[in-house]
Order: sequence, then structure tokens, then C-alpha cells
Amino acid sequence: MQRVSFDIEFLFKASPTILYKFLTTPSCLVRWFCESVDITGDTYTFEWNGFEETAFMIDDIEEERVRFQWEEYPEEFFEFKIGTSPVTNETILTITDHCDDDEVEEQKDLWDSQIEKLRRETGG
Repeated sequence: MQRVSFDIEFLFKASPTILYKFLTTPSCLVRWFCESVDITGDTYTFEWNGFEETAFMIDDIEEERVRFQWEEYPEEFFEFKIGTSPVTNETILTITDHCDDDEVEEQKDLWDSQIEKLRRETGG
């Protein structure tokens, strides 16, 4: 199975400051992304349904970008990029992720579900 990269984009009413907080702090991550998270330095250990996955924060530009590298797939990353629409002034969140080539739609559906939770938590 070949691994592929994909990007998806979401619009938010929340400011880049608020969105960045929800992408990087444990108390906010557990509200939309995972059941629990332990952060030690740049190492994030996420838990879902009793299973843990570890990622390393490899890039962090406040209110602009957060990039993680999964321990299991060191040649891959997932990234949250934050921007602002010059036309509508809405906050744009672009997610870059990797998965098996036959799982792209499933992964996008999972992100859609997660982002709906994030929207509720950030007020839109």
C-alpha cells in the first residue's frame, strides 16, 4: 500500500489566536481531537479508545502553523496551517495529512468529524 499526502481546508469564525490555542494546548486538544494528551517538551502522546500514538512537534509558528511527525511514520507529518481570508476575514485552517492511498476519503471524513467538534468548541 502506498502512502499519500492530502490537504483539506476549513473556514472558521474564530480568530487565529483562539484556533492556535485549540491546536496546541492539552486542555483544548481533549475537547475535540483526542481523549487525553500528555506533552513532554515537543513530544505529544495522544490517546484514543485506550490506544496511544506519539507525535513530535517539529514546527511551531504561533498563530500560523503547527507540524507534527508521527513516531510510527517518521518520514510523514500532519500539519495545521492557519491563515485569514482577505475577502471574508474568516480564519482558514488547512490540514495536511498522510494515509494509505485507499483510505483518503475515510481520513477526510474523520477530519470532517473532528473539525465539526472543533467548530463547536471555538464558537464557529
